[in-house]
Formats: sequence, C-alpha cells, structure tokens
Amino acid sequence: MNGESYRRILAVLDLSDDSLHIGQHAAALARGLQAEIELLHVVELLPVEPMSETLMTTVRIEDELVERARLRLATLAGRLGFATAPCWVEAGNVKAQIVRVARRRQADLIVLGSRERHGVSILVNLTEDTVLHAAPCDVLAVRVKRTAPPDRY
Repeated sequence: MNGESYRRILAVLDLSDDSLHIGQHAAALARGLQAEIELLHVVELLPVEPMSETLMTTVRIEDELVERARLRLATLAGRLGFATAPCWVEAGNVKAQIVRVARRRQADLIVLGSRERHGVSILVNLTEDTVLHAAPCDVLAVRVKRTAPPDRY
C-alpha cells in the first residue's frame, strides 16, 4: 500500500445469514475511507461428466443458480446502502475466482468472512487461508461465530 489508503474494497459474500454482517464491516470501511466497494459472490459448481445425459439439465441448473445469486447479491447491496455498487457473480472454484476478480478489479482490500474452526476442520485448507496467501492485496477476515461447512464463500 505504500502508506496510501484503500481505494477499492472487494467484499466477498457467500449469501449466508452472515453476509449482512460481513458486508456491514466492508461498507463501514468503504464509507470511512471514501473507497469504492464492489461485491462478489462465487457459485461453486459441481463437476459433471461431459458425456453425461444430465449435462443439459445441469447447465440449466447452473444458470439458474447464478441468476438467483445475482438477484440476492443486488438485494444485499441495497440493504448495505450500495445499490449502485458493482456486483459480481462468478462461477467456478471459490478461492481462484476471488483472487482472479481481485486482480481484475485492482482491489486494494478483500473483505471476507472467517468462521471458527474446531477439531479436524483446523487441518482443512479454508478459503480465507488460501486467499490470504494468493491475494494481490491485503485481506481482512471478519470473524463470524456460526459454524458452517468450509469453503462456502
């Protein structure tokens, strides 16, 4: 950052109940720093056998999931007071898409949720850890208390 303030914040939201909490943190930062905010949700798609009979059905389901996510993300942007902020819905590997969009959009800061880990889940490579090490910018992990399956960003 070289002493500069954050100019573009990328808020990564999984559209779970915690998304409003995470988004509020990102929004407060953006307002306080007079930074732009952009919202991102990644729909992680399940791999499908290319020659499968269900390929067309799967493509329709994926399109529907992406469209539904766009609507939910736009609604959330409005609730956060950023109805005109760019909202990105990408499909693919969550970790890779977060890093890719952050690079493409030249984000200065990525804000995402971080859930408490217990037991075996401590050993799992979670999204926030991977993003932290691969991101082209700073990463702020907002702690959420609810326990959820890993990699739901």
